[in-house]
Amino acid sequence: MLNRSIDCPFCGYHMQLTIEVTDIDQDYIEDCTNCCNPIHVKVHKDEQHRSIQVFIDADDEQYY
Repeated sequence: MLNRSIDCPFCGYHMQLTIEVTDIDQDYIEDCTNCCNPIHVKVHKDEQHRSIQVFIDADDEQYY
């Protein structure tokens, strides 16, 4: 498991996101705990560089 601090792209609310790291890429929606708007989350595990990349966006506009 991986914990990341993010800011909601809609209201700016600072929240913790807990990510289950798997061997496959993930693409899912997580609701903001403050404004309840859907946050699009993409997780990519880069085996070659031994890193986890987390991207969040709203309305197809990338923020991180």
